[in-house]
Formats: sequence, C-alpha cells, structure tokens
Amino acid sequence: MSKILVVFASMTGNTEEIADLIAEGIQSIGGEVELKQAMDCDADTLLEYDAVLLGAYTWGDGELPDEFLDFYEDMDQLDLTGKKAAVFGSGDTCYEQFAAAVDILTNKLQERGADIVLEGLKIELNPSSDEKETCREFGKKFAGVAVSVV
Repeated sequence: MSKILVVFASMTGNTEEIADLIAEGIQSIGGEVELKQAMDCDADTLLEYDAVLLGAYTWGDGELPDEFLDFYEDMDQLDLTGKKAAVFGSGDTCYEQFAAAVDILTNKLQERGADIVLEGLKIELNPSSDEKETCREFGKKFAGVAVSVV
C-alpha cells in the first residue's frame, strides 16, 4: 500500500484541523497517511513516502510561519523529481496576500521537481461545515490521483 505524508504547521489549530480532515479523506478510500508537524520533521523524510502534502498557515503579510522555515530551507537539498505532491493552508482575507504560504510551498515543491497533482487548497481561517467536506474531498482526490490506494 502506498504511503502519504502530511507535513503541516499550525498555530491556532486551523491548519491542523484541515490536515486532520484531509487525512480522514485519504483514509476513507483506503489510503495510508501519516501526519507530522513541520518543526518535528526533517525535510528528507519526504523521500520515504510515495506522495506528500504540505500545509501551513500564512504569517504576516504573506510569509511562511517560523516553524516551517527550517524544513523549507532544507528542501533545497532534495531531489523530489516525480514525487506526487499538493499543498493546503489557512489564511485571512483581511491581508493582501491570502494564504500565500500555499503558493510559496507549491513553488518550492515544483522547484525541487515534485509533480503537483492538485491545485492548492486555501481555507479562510478555520473550515466551515461545507469546507470540512471540501477538505475530506481534497484528501480523497489527492490519494486517488497521487498513489494507488488499492
């Protein structure tokens, strides 16, 4: 069975909730998923999985959160050619750059050779009831296009 890694950073719990919902979606169709916080995970761990999802909230005026910076910088040493990947995150539309961390992480994955299989998922603050289902569907779709779950 293919393994999917979800690496995320969450300050208020919003992005963690999104990660949990995505993992529910992956598991609901038989996918094997492991969740890790970015500050507790080395970037080279990405190489141990068949597919990866990265998730972060956006800090300040469109920046990665501090707890994702070391992981992000360490990705410069990786060759992720052919690795299936996607990105999710939370943000606040009161800022000019809504959920820019999603774009930053997507660009880094592409720069390192990863194959982005879904457009990034951006959620305003914490997921509403409808958005919770959107997160689960994102997980299902990712597992379906990124790895063989059967």
